[in-house]
Amino acid sequence: MASRRISIFPLPGAVLYPGLQLPLHIFEPRYRAMISDALARDRQIGMIQPQRAHEGSPLYEIGCLGRIGEVEAMEDGRYNIVLEGEARFRILRELEVSTQFRQIEAEMIEEPANDLLAPVERAGFEREAQRFAMVQGYSVDWDSVSRLDDLSLINGVSQIAPFDPASKQALLETDGLSARCELLIQLMQFFGNRDSDDDGVTLQ
Repeated sequence: MASRRISIFPLPGAVLYPGLQLPLHIFEPRYRAMISDALARDRQIGMIQPQRAHEGSPLYEIGCLGRIGEVEAMEDGRYNIVLEGEARFRILRELEVSTQFRQIEAEMIEEPANDLLAPVERAGFEREAQRFAMVQGYSVDWDSVSRLDDLSLINGVSQIAPFDPASKQALLETDGLSARCELLIQLMQFFGNRDSDDDGVTLQ
């Protein structure tokens, strides 16, 4: 598979999945420059987590390419955007660049076609999700949840779940819906049993 050059937005705790959306407020000058550049070209940037939250930190291996959908450009140069997930990618190498923002060479990851959960897997997930939501004090419209297709449900919960960055990365890197569902259940059980005031349960 051919590799491609991707401008990246390294953001701890933020993951994007194909088919889902991620709203972002862009205020740092280098990322404002990245968005301006992307809007002038193909409207695409890559979301990926750094391994640590300091400048120039090594990156995790897998991220998600997103297309800029909605854009609100403010007079002071900031942007509000909605990024629409297109495909996961695997970093091959980071590129030496003159731009303020980092760029990589990556290969796109092909997702399994018609990836579905078995009915027992779906039922087990919904049961654990309801328990987790109750423990965490979340209000959830379970009728709407039950109408979601398997992919939207598992990836959607993986994207918004209040887990630490390493756990969210593990979910993103997991191939196949059944395996991601199983890991998600394990994480809900683990985090659901921790003290509610534990910092590790919150997005960082």
